[in-house]
This record gives sequence, C-alpha cells and structure tokens, in this order.
Amino acid sequence: MAGVATAVAKGVGTLFYAVSPNETTFQDVKDVPNYTNEAVPFFVVFILLELLVTYFKGEKKIRANDMYTSILHGVVYDVIGMVVVGFNLFGYEWLYERRLLDLDWSSPVTWWVAALGVDMGYYWFHRATHEVNLAWASHQVHHSSEEYNLSTALRQSMWQRYFSFGFYQPLALLGVPMPALLVHLQFNLVFQFWIHTQVVDNCGPLEWILNTPSHHRVHHG
Repeated sequence: MAGVATAVAKGVGTLFYAVSPNETTFQDVKDVPNYTNEAVPFFVVFILLELLVTYFKGEKKIRANDMYTSILHGVVYDVIGMVVVGFNLFGYEWLYERRLLDLDWSSPVTWWVAALGVDMGYYWFHRATHEVNLAWASHQVHHSSEEYNLSTALRQSMWQRYFSFGFYQPLALLGVPMPALLVHLQFNLVFQFWIHTQVVDNCGPLEWILNTPSHHRVHHG
C-alpha cells in the first residue's frame, strides 16, 4: 500500500509541477519517462471528480459530446506527436552540438534553467498562436469548445506541434541537454491540464506567480 500511495502522490505532483529535481534528472534520453502518458489515469480521475463536483453543486452540466470531442483531439495530438517530435529533436541535437555553454546534466542549476527556459519558450509560443494568423489557425482548435472544463485542456490541434518546437531550440545553444528539455516539455504540458476548470476559484498568493484557473478562464473568455 505504501508503494501505491507513493506512486499516486508522485503522479498527482506531476500535474502541478511539484516534482524533485533529483528524481527527474537524466543523463540519457532513453531514461526519460513518458510523464504525459503516466498522467493520463490522473486526467481521467480528475475529470470524473470535476463532473461530480459540478453535479452536486447544481451547476451547468458538462456536455458529453463536447467532452468526447476534446478527448479525441487529445488522442490525435498524441499520435501525431510521435512523428513530429522525432524530427524536431534531430534539429535540437544539431544545435546542441554547437552550444555556446556547457551545463552539467546532473546539476540542479541545469534543471532550473531548463524549467524556466521551457516556460519562457511556451509563453512566446502561446502568444504567437494568438498573434500570427497561421499559428492561430492551428491553436484556435483549442479555443473552439463551448465549454470550459478539464477535458478542454485535451483539445489540441494536430498541427500545433509543427509551430511550437522552434521556440525551444535556443535552449540547445544555451547548453540545456535534451533529456532536461524533454522532461520539462512534458511537465509544462501536463501543468496546463488542471488550469482548465471552473471548480477552482482562487489560488491565493499563487495567483501572483503562476498561471492559475482564474487567469486562464479570462484568457478563454
């Protein structure tokens, strides 16, 4: 039972980026876990919990057809990613071999540089998808839902990966090893899940430093 409890705690922690650098630092790409797939059972559990909370609070019911559409988009996004990511990583490796800095793969400093670098890359990518027409053509799929709930987080465009990866390539020149990049790309993606809900009202002081459900509700309008 202790092992199960530990696994659950780590899984839930992944959703909120509450992870240990020591346990999520790897030297080889082959050793990097598929945190996104490991998070799927927790996605399901939290979606069901959201449905229950919404029901007992007597709020507007979540439409099943909208939820199924979002989930299907998530499946297609994941399948397409298997093809696109390999191509993008080849480009990253090419730049990494010409890096300007050498960061120790085992150092917590490298872990934090990767975390902040990926977050910065995601910010500019997301901003571009709202300001550049071609990028918006793919990202608007995410905003096409008439609902705002946890399943909406899974509604991603199959084309979006083609636009996103270029925003992370500069990290290769800064010396961020590919395993660190892959770890934080996954954590950053999984973190987006829990902010797509109306159940969580306000996160207190965290509102000043994190992207929260209340912030993201404004973004979705």
